[in-house]
Amino acid sequence: MSTPELERALFDAVARDDASAVRALLDAGADVNAKNTREDSAFLYAGAEGLNEILALTLDHGADVTSINRFGGTALIPAAEHGHVETVRMLIDAGVPVNHVNDPGWTALLEAVVYGDGSARYQDVVRLLLDAGADPAIEDADGRTALQHAERRGQDAVAALLRTG
Repeated sequence: MSTPELERALFDAVARDDASAVRALLDAGADVNAKNTREDSAFLYAGAEGLNEILALTLDHGADVTSINRFGGTALIPAAEHGHVETVRMLIDAGVPVNHVNDPGWTALLEAVVYGDGSARYQDVVRLLLDAGADPAIEDADGRTALQHAERRGQDAVAALLRTG
């Protein structure tokens, strides 16, 4: 198989959440940092979708933790948006920048609040981000902080975390 064929097969295996195939393809030489036409790599997709076994494989095979997707965001931003607690922990531990701002003007912390529901898993995500150094004072493109969003959405427990931050 040529390299482009390996990468196509890798993207297909990641989309199917087939960790065995991902492992075999990476071991066969598929480029862990190759991007598809949607500007996703195996690492970015696994992080966004909370595919932790595949995420670990991509990290073990040298995934670029600073790579960005078509929205100019790291894997941490959609992981936080979707409330993937363990994925967020893995990405933080791997060194993904916690205060990266994507093209629409959002950080992982802002997306966890804006797209989250304030439930326990989103509280865990917010706590992990804050503990890793996420800056709650960063404003979105409209000049609002994560705390202001949490208060407007009635996410009292998240707002309390942001206040003590």
